[in-house]
Amino acid sequence: MAVHAHPDDESSKGAATYAYYLDRGVEVMVVSCTGGERGSILNEALEPRIRAERDMAGLRRVEMEAAQAAVGFQHRWLGYHDSGYQEPGSGDPVPFNSFGAIPVQISAQPLVKLIREFKPQVLVTYDENGGYPHADHIRCHEISAFAYEAAADASALPEAGPAWSVQKLYYDQIMNPRRFDAVFGLLEQEDPENPFLAEAAEMRERMKDRPDRVTVSIPSGEFFAVRDDALRSHASQVAPDHPFFFYPNDVQKRAWPFEDFQLAEARIEVPEDETDLFDGVEDSE
Repeated sequence: MAVHAHPDDESSKGAATYAYYLDRGVEVMVVSCTGGERGSILNEALEPRIRAERDMAGLRRVEMEAAQAAVGFQHRWLGYHDSGYQEPGSGDPVPFNSFGAIPVQISAQPLVKLIREFKPQVLVTYDENGGYPHADHIRCHEISAFAYEAAADASALPEAGPAWSVQKLYYDQIMNPRRFDAVFGLLEQEDPENPFLAEAAEMRERMKDRPDRVTVSIPSGEFFAVRDDALRSHASQVAPDHPFFFYPNDVQKRAWPFEDFQLAEARIEVPEDETDLFDGVEDSE
């Protein structure tokens, strides 16, 4: 199970990994905490622009259906309202009754219920920084960490169903320094005139001081095209040629054909050198 803040996050942060596991017969469920209602139009060439301006919430549900079809995972909405983005340090409050404004103990309850129903062995979400400081991303981390513990506790929320212990909790670390060093280095060496080089250089600079927390890299390069199809499904949020998302796949596959994760918690013994999110996982009912 992968828990994300908004529709489109699942495509930019793990879609190739989900496709990799689906291809191997693993059941995958994606949970979207909010509907992305306060998202801005980030694609100037968006075809249904009038609809986006009138009904962003409805359009993003349609986009999510297309992304789900592109990858093939199961999908559930938690049903909370997008908090919008507040600049760090601005002091701007999150909107009343939005996801970021609801106490964790309340907003985590439907996620506990989903965990107990789906019974995942592995849970994937964001780290304590949310990947970037968006209130919904941080709250997504908080409710996922809460639900990981509460779902296993038979005394907690008994109305949500029988307790279920997720065996491993991972944080997404796909945006990491080694990845951008590798992509930049290959582009610089082989194609110094490539228009993506400037974007790779900028990302490399932004990432250089970020701690490398990766504990396992999933060899999902063969599914980068599936990831891109899912990303382009979210057309209101992603321009089809956006340099941040769409580095040439032939370069990515040779430079860094992985999506990367950090093991945060485990209830089982885990090999020191993990190669798979399911390393050490025990079959259980």
